[in-house]
Amino acid sequence: MCGIVGYIGPREAGDLLVSGLRRLEYRGYDSAGVAVVNGALDVRKKEGKVDELAKLLDARPVSGTVGVGHTRWATHGPPNDVNAHPHEASDGSFAIIHNGIIENYGAIKKRLIEKGYTFESETDTEVLAHFIEDVQNEADLSFPEAVRQALTQVDGAYGIVGISRDDPDMLVVARNGSPLLLGIGDGEYFIGSDASPFIEYTRNVVYLSDGEMAVVRRDGYEVFQIDGAPVSKEVHALEWDLEEIEKGGYEHFMLKEIMEQPHSVADAMRGRVHPQEGQIRLGGLQKVLPQLVEAERIVICACGTSWHAGLAGEYLIEALARVPVEVEYASEFRYRNPVLTERDVVIVISQSGETADTLAAVRQAQGAGCLAVGLVNAVGSTIARETDAGVYLHAGPEIGVASTKAFTAQVAVLAQIALLLGAERGVLSQDEVRRHAEALAAIPAQIQTVLDGEEQIRQMARDYRYASNFLYLGRGANFPVALEGALKLKEISYIHAEGYPAAEMKHGPIALIDQFMPVVFIATRDATYEKVVSNIEEVAARGGTVIAITDEGNRDLDALAEYVVEVPKTIDALEPLLTVIPLQLLSYHIAVMRGADVDQPRNLAKSVTVE
Repeated sequence: MCGIVGYIGPREAGDLLVSGLRRLEYRGYDSAGVAVVNGALDVRKKEGKVDELAKLLDARPVSGTVGVGHTRWATHGPPNDVNAHPHEASDGSFAIIHNGIIENYGAIKKRLIEKGYTFESETDTEVLAHFIEDVQNEADLSFPEAVRQALTQVDGAYGIVGISRDDPDMLVVARNGSPLLLGIGDGEYFIGSDASPFIEYTRNVVYLSDGEMAVVRRDGYEVFQIDGAPVSKEVHALEWDLEEIEKGGYEHFMLKEIMEQPHSVADAMRGRVHPQEGQIRLGGLQKVLPQLVEAERIVICACGTSWHAGLAGEYLIEALARVPVEVEYASEFRYRNPVLTERDVVIVISQSGETADTLAAVRQAQGAGCLAVGLVNAVGSTIARETDAGVYLHAGPEIGVASTKAFTAQVAVLAQIALLLGAERGVLSQDEVRRHAEALAAIPAQIQTVLDGEEQIRQMARDYRYASNFLYLGRGANFPVALEGALKLKEISYIHAEGYPAAEMKHGPIALIDQFMPVVFIATRDATYEKVVSNIEEVAARGGTVIAITDEGNRDLDALAEYVVEVPKTIDALEPLLTVIPLQLLSYHIAVMRGADVDQPRNLAKSVTVE
């Protein structure tokens, strides 16, 4: 979850590292630091966001053309200057930065203390640094060999980069469970947790896999396994543009990404949805399509917002393809010893493609003989490489910690899978596929219609920004939207919110309702509409404040709701693609009005690569 950047080449490293850390700050922003070697090893680190580190570097500059940088999401020890990375050897001969958790650090630390080592921080990373130092001193090893041998005795997840005072033209990189990639420039090399720190300099990258190391020098690099065996790696060309990771004139990345959804959903369908032909073509699934069609059960595994998208996918696949679907939290699935057979298909969903629990679910599914299919946004990510087949979202980089455009892209892709399976299984006629494909193709323009009504949402935010609690209620395909709306509000405004199936309100939550409790109903004219209207009347009868999301032109709820937000009409199963948009905007504007840090909400990070 922490952000890592490294550089070796002809440029001054300091400014490049700080710029890279700013682009990685969505991965962690508790503290930040850099280490640059130029005769001596200069380390600067500071509690707080990268701007605080930049101020420190203005006062105490560093100089050198080899360096590493880190922005932290705290695991071991609170955010402060001492716990910030990099962490050094006792004699200052090298420093490392680390993303992940060393699970056996306690036992290692105990042994090191017995040998006379002392520790300043509470981090597992300082333990790893001193352990590498001890291994190096015991056998008089080179720095890369000491790192390699130390890592053979380490349990847990790590992405590390090391820099040495005594071998200054070198970076040592290793990965196990935490993403790292190598950027290949013209006479220069970059390291990153993702490509954002160096995309303006090169689009050529090498993805490190778990259990691999790299030694990067000015004149080249070599990759090998932790056991020492050399590895040949392919260089990939990225499709990112620098503009995609800039704010583009918006105040926040989150607002930019909300507003990009007409385009991101269209990109998730481009070349795949063919309404006139009544066909869905998903090239990434073609080789496994027979297994998908014959599946007796589909299990969807994901975390957070992706889990909510999976719930929407459950409704879509069961309604359109008539395949039983179960949706699992990946964090529970991996430890629950689930019952799986070779006739099951496991679909995993992850924006980053690096979510630790979701990746573990892939490996568990494959270990049980299941087909594992990945739905990811990040090209070249670990889940994309380890699953048997998959579909890229093509939503473009999502920088805001609270996911928005990834959710709608995930639901759009799940809708395509549902239609493809429905057609291949003979559940849907070609005319039915055509009708659904036409409705899906119309969604981007309909999302734009909802976004054009932003001013009404902004007014709602003014009225409800001081609320202490919210309730979100929906039924059918809109129940996942209620969960997602509540999560967005919690994530970025720090208002307590809960999502429920509307009918479950009577089984407990109705006790909370009073005049100070805004209740958001997703009340579109689907098969459960009359039931939801009854639930609205129950809230109104108890003095609750009702906000209703409903179909365009529906006047039924005007007398019952304080606000009625209209969305264009679409096929019931596709409604989440539209009804979620007002809830994203509501959470955004409330957070802004409350003075919250929208893009970097407290205690959160974008990519959860640790358990």
